[in-house]
Amino acid sequence: MACKCIINTRLAIIKEEKIGFRPWYRNCINCMHGEKKKHDRFRVRVPLWIIVGAAVILLPIFSFITFENIQRQKRNSERLMLEKGAALIRSFEAGTRTGMKGRHQRDFKLQKLLTETAQQPDIAYLLVMDIRGRILAHNDPAMIDRAYGNDLNLKEIVGLESVQWRLLSDPLGSKIFEIYRGFSPTGKSIGPYRRHRMAGHFIPDPLKYSEFDGNVIPRIIFVGLHMQSIEALEKAEIRHAIVMGGVLLLAGFSGIILLFISQRYRETKTSLSMVKVFSEKLVENLPMGLIAVDADNRITSFNHVADSMFHLSSGSAVGVEADKALPGELWEPLKILEKADGVVEKEVQCPVSGGGVIWLEVSAAGLKDETGAFLGYILLFKDLSDVKALRKEIERSQRLASVGRLAAGVAHEIRNPLSSIKGFATYFRDRYPGVSEDQKVARIMIQEVDRLNRVVSQLLDFARPVAISKTRINLTEFLEDSLKLIESRAAAKKISIRLELPGDMKMAWLDPGSMSQVLLNLLLNAVEAMQTDGVLLVSASRNPERHRILMKITDTGSGIPPKDLGHIFDPYFTTKDSGTGLGLAIVHNIIEAHGGEIIVESSPGKGTEITISLPDSPEGKKDESEQ
Repeated sequence: MACKCIINTRLAIIKEEKIGFRPWYRNCINCMHGEKKKHDRFRVRVPLWIIVGAAVILLPIFSFITFENIQRQKRNSERLMLEKGAALIRSFEAGTRTGMKGRHQRDFKLQKLLTETAQQPDIAYLLVMDIRGRILAHNDPAMIDRAYGNDLNLKEIVGLESVQWRLLSDPLGSKIFEIYRGFSPTGKSIGPYRRHRMAGHFIPDPLKYSEFDGNVIPRIIFVGLHMQSIEALEKAEIRHAIVMGGVLLLAGFSGIILLFISQRYRETKTSLSMVKVFSEKLVENLPMGLIAVDADNRITSFNHVADSMFHLSSGSAVGVEADKALPGELWEPLKILEKADGVVEKEVQCPVSGGGVIWLEVSAAGLKDETGAFLGYILLFKDLSDVKALRKEIERSQRLASVGRLAAGVAHEIRNPLSSIKGFATYFRDRYPGVSEDQKVARIMIQEVDRLNRVVSQLLDFARPVAISKTRINLTEFLEDSLKLIESRAAAKKISIRLELPGDMKMAWLDPGSMSQVLLNLLLNAVEAMQTDGVLLVSASRNPERHRILMKITDTGSGIPPKDLGHIFDPYFTTKDSGTGLGLAIVHNIIEAHGGEIIVESSPGKGTEITISLPDSPEGKKDESEQ
């Protein structure tokens, strides 16, 4: 037995607090039979492309950062060794200077000072050599007088003020960091000899210079430092950089995954919000009626259109069985769905509030969840009144087009015999002037032929396409001239004529010839519809927002019966004994040719108001709001 649930979708919702369901994702509750339905827990599955993308982006970045950290540590180590070697050279030079001042220069032993200085554990060797490459002093006395530095440009080294360095390897394969520069314990010399006044003699400086063939030769000092401690420190720093890079990489991966999960959460939340907006806002503002019914055929939700048609809220229809709250005609599609799946569409005549009956197009469909369990029905319906009216207008237009084509052909065929008949009638009237009976018959024949000829002319005017040639005319003068044509007939019935125009109604775009025919026809009909002491009002106004001109003709006549109001523009429809029924049909054609519309409102016994709406432009097209 399937678990029965009520959908809270806001398409079919009572209220979340009332029935305890979430919209659209349809959580079920256990029914009274105690059945349970298992649902998968929410799981966030991270797509493989997220992991690959994170690796492609983060791995090079953190590899570069780790490499830069390692290189920086190496540079720091080199700078540290360089500064240490430079400090040793400066201290050795200072010690040399101190020894020279404390005793006679000839008794000072450079070798002894060098050997003592090289006793520090991190010093591999310490030597002083001249520019010829001969070692003058070495912490290993066996190395004295040997050649050294043949691979270096010794003259260039002496001329440089900064300390230089290079990496070497000892015989055991250990790395040696060697620092070297010119050796000058007594500072810069002004000449080839630095003069010291001792016992009245000038003695050359044996620590900075030695004589060779009468020339002064500079000296160079070399310091070799062991790198075991530095290498151990570098390895530790490299391990630290790699560990930190790995930690940062893991943190980056975690951040991207968390960002992805957060984004998915936001997307899910946004999705649910969109569903809520759809269910609460969009559906509520649909121009169609909507009613949702649950699996027990009880109404769960409806929108404002359904409420306005059937007054569902006034009767608290929520929770009521649909067949009791809805008209039977609206319930019929649901009965069909009980026997067959799919979507049912049907046009029905349905009674609505207020006692009226309207045509509705009803669409009904069943609702199921992701497992296929039946949840209820949804009904969509819309008012077909405008559609039906449009269909009638199309049928009328098609019928008029057929009649027009037929009338055009018939009119041409009738006119020729009418001309012959009128000719014979005129002939007999003139031939027998003394016979009064024949004269009377001839005159009647001529009158009827003229009447038939007028009918044929009107028929041709109706069937012929209306050609419009708009010009900018003075509307006030145009209306005044049209009213002058009916003044005599209005005066005979004591009808008062009033013309009301605002100050800005001066110029308008019209075809004066065809519009004169329209106004004359409508004004004559108004005069004929009124009794003595009636009032004929002609007014005009402008609608600047829609770029339209409105002309109204209002009379106080007998009005038009409701049954005739929908046929007044049909050809050959007339309530007059002598009318042809083509006048208003021609008026309608002319108005349409102008791109306008004509609206007739009438109350029997009170009068009729005819409104003509025309575009205030030379093109003569309807604006977009009307289309």
